Amino acid sequence: MESNTLPGRPHETARKDREFDLVLYGASGFVGALTAAYLAEHAPPSLRWALAGRGEEKLERTRAALGLESVPVLTADAEDATALRALAARTRVVATTVGPYLRYGDALVGACADAGTDYADLAGEPEFIDRSYLRHEARARATGARLVHGCGFDSVPADLGAHFTVGRLPEGVPLRVDGFLSVDAAPSGGTVDSTLTALGHPLALARAARERA
Repeated sequence: MESNTLPGRPHETARKDREFDLVLYGASGFVGALTAAYLAEHAPPSLRWALAGRGEEKLERTRAALGLESVPVLTADAEDATALRALAARTRVVATTVGPYLRYGDALVGACADAGTDYADLAGEPEFIDRSYLRHEARARATGARLVHGCGFDSVPADLGAHFTVGRLPEGVPLRVDGFLSVDAAPSGGTVDSTLTALGHPLALARAARERA
């Protein structure tokens, strides 16, 4: 879901004055730490960003391991709506790796929608994505927040890979793209938890899809 993608979004000027450009939420987890390491290597020096999550001690260890002493650490529990609203109000963008999103994601999406803060996750949970749209899309349009789901493994090899490939094929001719992926890795504990959570709600999944349609 992406809301209000046109230039001149509401409150854009106010957003530029916020303390941070980006807050990485869940930075001490498996994927969060990998994301933090990527940012440590590739983020421009001008980027104002912070590591965030529930446990300050784990965040401090992640920061020390990556040599990010100048990057602030922020704490907020995924089920503490007040703390998440305060977090969202301090930054222009929140990127979160905290799942399962059905269990831990909704309050942060709502906080970003309310604050006009752009939001990105790596959720591969269709029910969560549908319910996020139903609950927060109207508010996000009103505040100018862009809420973008599925920015991880679910989309990068498939959607972006197909887009990249089609852009290099001849134009104006029928074509079909079949994708194949080979991996030599095991899923993380968080991925397993998210999968089991999503599969445990078949009726709710179908109902959310119908409501969104």
